[in-house]
Amino acid sequence: MQLNNKYFILRHGEALSNLRKVTSSWPETFENHLTEKGVEMIKEAAEKLKKENIDLIISSDLLRTKETAEIVGNALDITPQFDERLREINFGTMNGGPISELDIKFRNEAERITDKMEKGESYQDVWKRVSDFLNEMELKYKNEDILVISHECPLWILESIIKSMSLEENLKRIKRDERIHKGQVKELN
Repeated sequence: MQLNNKYFILRHGEALSNLRKVTSSWPETFENHLTEKGVEMIKEAAEKLKKENIDLIISSDLLRTKETAEIVGNALDITPQFDERLREINFGTMNGGPISELDIKFRNEAERITDKMEKGESYQDVWKRVSDFLNEMELKYKNEDILVISHECPLWILESIIKSMSLEENLKRIKRDERIHKGQVKELN
């Protein structure tokens, strides 16, 4: 995909939901703060990002990503913007429940491309909102270095869009444990 801007992505640091092994989307069912380890992860990421020429930070508006964006924003002297299109996939009625329930609901991850969780989203739904976000950024900005702070699902989907890969292709080529990790920074183009 031909882009007008350079994109960096950062997944939030370790949060309470990660320790508890529960899903967390919106509405947030508890105050899902970064852990001490998560804060340290983000401070390290911010140090790496100081070597880049970041012009703009746009983040999911969920608590753990807001905290991540504020740490990075303070380090880079940039006030973050928040966009709900960067929220984690909506887990619907499974929001706040054990992550292991996802494996029971779906026989394989490919089913999640089109199948929704009850009152939730499919990967295609997330693709639509992340694609809308990217299209807006491309129309609004030119020659900017943009840091996107979000969650695993929206970030690997954003990576798929930028690398012109379908969701099916991405699931075949990139194993789940090879996706962006908590506190990891990646340059996409």
